[in-house]
Formats: sequence, structure tokens, C-alpha cells
Amino acid sequence: MREIHLQQPALTATLFDHPHCRELRKMSEVLDALPKATELVHRDLVAGLRKPERGRRALSAEQLLRAVVLKQMRGLSYRELAFELADSRAYRWFCRLGIDGEAPDYSALQKACKRICPETWEAINGLLVRHAAVLGIENGNKTRTDSTVIETDIHHPTDSSLLWDTVRTLCRLMKEAKQDYGVSYKDRKRRAKRRHREINNAKKKQAREAAYKDLIGVADDVVCQATAVADALVNVTPTSILDAAKLQVLETGLRHYATLGHQVISQTERRILRGETVPAKEKVVSIFEPHTDIIVKDNRDTQYGHKVCLTTGASGIVTAMVVSRGNPADRAMTVEMIERHHALYGKAPRQACFDGGFASRDNLQALKSLGVEDVAFAKRVGMTVSEMVKSSWVYQRLRNFRAGVEGIISFLKRSFGLDRCRWSGFRSFCGYVHASVVSCNLLLLARHLLLRRT
Repeated sequence: MREIHLQQPALTATLFDHPHCRELRKMSEVLDALPKATELVHRDLVAGLRKPERGRRALSAEQLLRAVVLKQMRGLSYRELAFELADSRAYRWFCRLGIDGEAPDYSALQKACKRICPETWEAINGLLVRHAAVLGIENGNKTRTDSTVIETDIHHPTDSSLLWDTVRTLCRLMKEAKQDYGVSYKDRKRRAKRRHREINNAKKKQAREAAYKDLIGVADDVVCQATAVADALVNVTPTSILDAAKLQVLETGLRHYATLGHQVISQTERRILRGETVPAKEKVVSIFEPHTDIIVKDNRDTQYGHKVCLTTGASGIVTAMVVSRGNPADRAMTVEMIERHHALYGKAPRQACFDGGFASRDNLQALKSLGVEDVAFAKRVGMTVSEMVKSSWVYQRLRNFRAGVEGIISFLKRSFGLDRCRWSGFRSFCGYVHASVVSCNLLLLARHLLLRRT
């Protein structure tokens, strides 16, 4: 049973007079003032359910929203979150679990959390930003924009490690098919592991290439076996509905990793054996997170994840955010960020400042046409100060103001887990990022309200 709010809340305890408890109290008041946020979460939870009013009572939409906010704010795993909700008096109060209410299991939290769409988190953030405007905390007249990279949860990719990942994953799935359905295969993991170690320890190019050739051959053989096993599973007659679902999962997994294995083998042959340079768009750097992009910024270290562009106001609240695919130039995002701000506030900011990578004369003209009076790029790139802003004093003030977005990005990465996304899949990646931003904005909004009282 999925509910928006608990029909009869359990007994609740009072909070201690502690700084963190005062923040939780203010955060709770903000969420109470935004019932639309709970309705959006409830819509996702009941999507696809024929009769959501039936069945065992589960977490309500209100409880789940507050639990995810806590998870991102405290940097907890699902197991740690389940323990805190069972043990912490303050967190039970915040999540409306009451004194004697049953704490949710970590697996239930995980499944429910993944049902919330990235679009829902983005809409909730919009509600928070508009509420901040109503309270007079963030009017949107002055913005600062910068980009950063959030890593996916993968190991450092090398050709040999990708080949080894392919072999061991496909062998694991084929072993399961043999145990349950009697489909035979030849296990090549031992040989692949030896070749993988030889490549890592080789001191000469000839020895490394010889080991690569053998490893590529082993991986190609395993991929062909996996395709044959998947074809054999099609002819297996399931004994029950659950068995049919298990067969489908096995077959889909084998074909999925076999396809990625073909791509890994191809890019390894091109790079190692033929000496070609494989473009980043044609590479796969993880068979578990194939959506991962290769990001290189200003000839610095290569990062593996996705580029994220953020806009914050003078209050530090994140007003707009975009998760990009590929590695687009910053200047391609300049106009879009202001357009998103305009859609949220109904007007363009009066002043906007950007990092030097966003600068171009075309972007300056486009922003001026949108109604931005003062535009400051950290690097002028052939443009004069008088073209961008009213005076050199305003330009210097905006350049100093822009530096504050670096602190907000650091705050998100240190305290809200945006250094690395632990969720799997691109949509889950976007949901994780937006959920962290919602938690951050909610905490910042609560702190502004507490400062206003003092």
C-alpha cells in the first residue's frame, strides 16, 4: 500500500536543542510548506501499480522523500540509513516514523528510492528555488555558473582490465545457466586472469603484445560461447512464471555483456595490435557503466563520468543544473543555463558571471538579447570590459563573486556525495545528482532561515 501521508501518525518525540536538530526542524517546516513535492514522489511510487491501495503498508511518499534527503545529506549507504532510521531519535522524528514505528529495511529503501525519476527530483528542486524566492532568500538577480565532473563508480579502465571484466562476468552468467538449465560451456577464467597479470607485470613491449593477443583470443572465445548459451536458453521451457523471468534475465544479461565484449575486443585490437588512436566516442570504459564519458578538461588528468553544469545565486542555492552526455564545451552551455533560469523565475538575471570556458562573443550577444545587463567572463577572450559590463569596478566585483560557485561545488562533493555517483545506470546517475542538489538546497534554505531568526 502506497500513501502520500500516514493516515494516523505514530507517537512522535520532541527534538533536542542541538544545532543539527534545529536544522532538521527548519528543513521539516520547508517540506511541510511544499506539499506538491510529496505528491510528485507519490506519483512515481504508484506508477505501474494496478491497485496501489492494496497490499502491505509501505513507506509513504512523505517518509521516503525525507529519508532520501537524509541519505544524501549524511552520505549514508542504504544499510547505514536503515540503521539510523531504527536508532536515531532525531532522524525518526524527521522522517515521521514515530517512537514505536517500524523502521524500513535497507532493500525496501533502495527499491523505493530508485522509483523516483530524475525529472521528479528536478521538479522538486524547482519548488525549493521558488519557495526561496517567496521567502526573499534568493531573488535570482545575480547568478554564477561553472561546470564540474562527477565520476561514475568504476575502476580505472585499461584494455586488459576490460577484457578480464568481460571474461569473468560472462563466465559467471554461463555457470549459472549450466547449474540451473544444464547448458554446457568451457570456463576460461583462469587463463584470462593469468594473461591479465602478465600484461600488468610485463616490462617489454613484445611480451605485453603477446599476452594481449592471447587474452583477446580468450575473450573472443568466451563471447562466442555466451552468444551460443543465450541462443540455447531460448529453447528451454520454463517451469513457472518465476523461472521464465529468471531465464529472461539470464539471456538478456548474456547478450548485453557479449555485445559490450565485442566492442572491448575491437577497441583493444585497434589500440594495441594496430597502433590506432580510438576516438573517445567509440570507446567503452566500463562494461558495468557503459554510459560513462571520457572527460578531459584543460589538458589535466582524464576523468570518467559525466560533466555537470551548475548555476547558483547569491545565497548559494543551486537554481539550475544540467547533466551532459559526451564532453561538450562549456561555451555550448552558456545560453541554456540562462534560459533555464528564465524558465524558473520568469526573467533573466540582471547580472551573470561565468568561468572563462563559457566565454565567446556570440554568447555575450545572446545573453544581452535575453535581458542580462552585466555579463562577466573570467577570461575576456578578445572582448573589452565595456562590452560586457558597465564599468571595470562591476567587472571585478562579478569576477570575485563567480569564485563562490567553486565553494558550492566543493560543498556538494564533500558533504553530499557528488564526487562519485554510487548508483548504476545513466538515469540513476541523473537521479542521484538531482537528489543531492535537492538535499543541499534544503539544508542551505534551513540555515538561511535560522540566521534570519537570530
